[in-house]
Amino acid sequence: MFGLSVAYACLKAGASVRVIDPGGVANGASGGLVGALAPHTPDNWNEKKQFQFESLIFSREFWPDVEHVSGLSTGYTTAGRWQPILQDRQIPLALERAQNAQTLWQGKAHWDVRDRPKTDWAPPSETGMLIFDTLSAHIHPRQATMALAGAVENLGGTVTAAGAIEGQVVDATGVSGLKALSDELGYEVGNGVKGQAALLDFSAPNHAQLFCDGLHIVPHLDGTTAIGSTSERSYKSASKTDGQLDDVVAKAKRLFPVLQGAEVIERWANARPRAISRAPLLGRHPSKQNWFVANGGFKIGFGMAPKVGHVMANLILNDIDEIPQDFSVQTLLKRGS
Repeated sequence: MFGLSVAYACLKAGASVRVIDPGGVANGASGGLVGALAPHTPDNWNEKKQFQFESLIFSREFWPDVEHVSGLSTGYTTAGRWQPILQDRQIPLALERAQNAQTLWQGKAHWDVRDRPKTDWAPPSETGMLIFDTLSAHIHPRQATMALAGAVENLGGTVTAAGAIEGQVVDATGVSGLKALSDELGYEVGNGVKGQAALLDFSAPNHAQLFCDGLHIVPHLDGTTAIGSTSERSYKSASKTDGQLDDVVAKAKRLFPVLQGAEVIERWANARPRAISRAPLLGRHPSKQNWFVANGGFKIGFGMAPKVGHVMANLILNDIDEIPQDFSVQTLLKRGS
């Protein structure tokens, strides 16, 4: 997703682009099922939260544009998110965040505290109160990745499984790229965290995503609903599902009875790239001239990708560095030394 987003932004700026993807488009971590584009809370503001906010707002024009250029659906919808307030003592904090959002989200999105609606499509809440925010959106990751690749090709770029590595090079190779960079530098800059998710034959298009007890429930526009994900630091196989996913499905159906009886139509697993900072890892490659790094999109990659593409294209093509300090490869090098 990061590589294609950079390619798309560079093509939009008039560059010639080739994307080399040996595994095939959407065959890795970007080919998942869930696609919750959910923001961090509107408090303790920092440059990571600001970058994410700007990217989620930019997504409102980015993904429709990708659909227009590619002619393919991304599954993108700005339907918002429900999440519960589980304890009475959490209500004042939720209300404070609602106030913060009025300023921090610049009137472009809202964080509201509401009574739980009388519907099956809402999280359980012991307090009877929920948070609904309009900055959250969701997307179908696999469809969005395929659409973005199609848009790259329709703009004149090439997407291929092999080819000459030449010109300005962006290393957006996910877990393998983090490992290679760690081996080169002699200390860990990131690793892979496995996630497992499931797709249910349950139709609730245009409904908000639900979040409760660590689970994302995402109703896709194609009439399926995704649930996930696990976060596994230790695993034997990145692509095999197991009993942990069974537990996720059982938990989802327990928390959301509306999903009872829905058939699991796909099980998915893969390792997602997590930089040691937990933020995206962006900037010039530490040792290779004319090489750049775009990696580390763990859990927030699809939400960050539109703006990641923009800032990386500006660095590559115009030598303008707009990368937040916490995301910078150079900051990581200083910490490692």
